[in-house]
Amino acid sequence: MDTFAEIADERRGLAALVSGLTDEQLATRSLCSEWSVHDVLAHLVVPLEVGIPKFALAMLVCRGNFDRANVRLTREQARRPVSELTEVLRRRADSRFTPPGSGPEAPLTDLLVHGLDIRWPLGLPREVPEERVRTSLTFLTAGSAGGIVAKGTLDGLRFEADDIDWAHGGGPTVRGNAEALLLAITGRATALSHLSGDGVPTLRSRLA
Repeated sequence: MDTFAEIADERRGLAALVSGLTDEQLATRSLCSEWSVHDVLAHLVVPLEVGIPKFALAMLVCRGNFDRANVRLTREQARRPVSELTEVLRRRADSRFTPPGSGPEAPLTDLLVHGLDIRWPLGLPREVPEERVRTSLTFLTAGSAGGIVAKGTLDGLRFEADDIDWAHGGGPTVRGNAEALLLAITGRATALSHLSGDGVPTLRSRLA
């Protein structure tokens, strides 16, 4: 799989989706903390529009706190109209930027998870290509996704997808479709109602 090609396709697809949303849909709260759908789109534009020097300055202003710097930069981008943000996604779809120390799996996962953050509250289903979601699940559970998966979330549990050939870990089982697993592993408690298995109560306590 050419991961960068998959990333480009995800960006273009998300731009097409968001371009067709109403103002009410754009203002809907996403699954991502306090962000609206518009805010999530702005977040996805940040790595395409904000260079390393500007991000370093934001980190300095936020006293080295990555999350606060990210929120600050997202807020700046969110002042732009949706038409500008979607144009950036299309124009920069082929960008091969990856966060320092990460491969293309990181931006692919960011796009898949945040795409679901947008789609789930709006009730817009989508069948994510199997290889893409498998790549992201493997990335998230391989121990190299620090900052995306909260420490201890996966410990002592077995995660099994019931719609694709993928599993990870050992212990009490958490089972469900791949996109629900993707959301739960990244801390979205909304996905818990779509999961089954004797490991779900433990996972629920960790996401509370």
